Amino acid sequence: MLGKAAAFAIVLAMILPAQVQATGDPVSYQTATSAGWGVESTVPTPEGSTDSGATVLSPGQQAMMAEGADWTARINLYHAGGGGATGNDSLGCRPIAMRTIATDPRYIPRRTRVFIPETVGMRMSDGAIHDGYWYASDTGGAIKGQKIDLYTGHGRGSMSAAMRFNQRRLTLVDAGRFDGCPPSWDRVPSQSTQMAANTLVRGAN
Repeated sequence: MLGKAAAFAIVLAMILPAQVQATGDPVSYQTATSAGWGVESTVPTPEGSTDSGATVLSPGQQAMMAEGADWTARINLYHAGGGGATGNDSLGCRPIAMRTIATDPRYIPRRTRVFIPETVGMRMSDGAIHDGYWYASDTGGAIKGQKIDLYTGHGRGSMSAAMRFNQRRLTLVDAGRFDGCPPSWDRVPSQSTQMAANTLVRGAN
C-alpha cells in the first residue's frame, strides 16, 4: 500500500500539467504567432480586473459597456525584446504598450478603435488604470480570424498585468476609426470629448 506522501506525489503529478496547460505561460510574439493557436475553449476565469470595481467610468466608457459585442476573439499576449516583437507595426507606427493590437484585417480592419470591456480598470505596471480602448494597427501572418494579439510592452515582465487574459476569449466593441498612430498614454484624448464629437458627426449625417 502506498504511503500518504507517495499517493500525494502521484495525484500532484496528474493534476499539475493540466493546470499549467489551462492557465498558459507568457509567450513571446514569435511563439504566439507561429504556434497557430486554435479557437478551442479555455478554463473560465473571473472577468474584469481587481480594480474595475473602483473605476469611475466616463460617459464614453458607459456607452461602450452598454453596446453589444461586435466581435469575440481569442487573446494572445506579445512583447518586445527577447525574441518578441521588434520594429514598427504594420502602419509604420511605434507599438504602444497596452494600446496596440494585432488583428486579422479581414476580421477586424486596421485603424479600428476597439473597446475591450474586460480590460477596463486593469492596473498597469506604472500604476495607471486601463480605460479599455485598444487600437488595431498591427497584423501577423499567424493571426487568422477570431484571434488578436495584445502588445504589452518590453520584456516578459510587461505581460503580468494582462496575464489573466492570455488565451481567453474576450468581447470586443467597435469604437470607431482612428487616424495616425495609436495614442501613447501621455497624450490620451478625453473619452467623453471623443464621444461628444462622434455624436455630433452622427447627428450631422
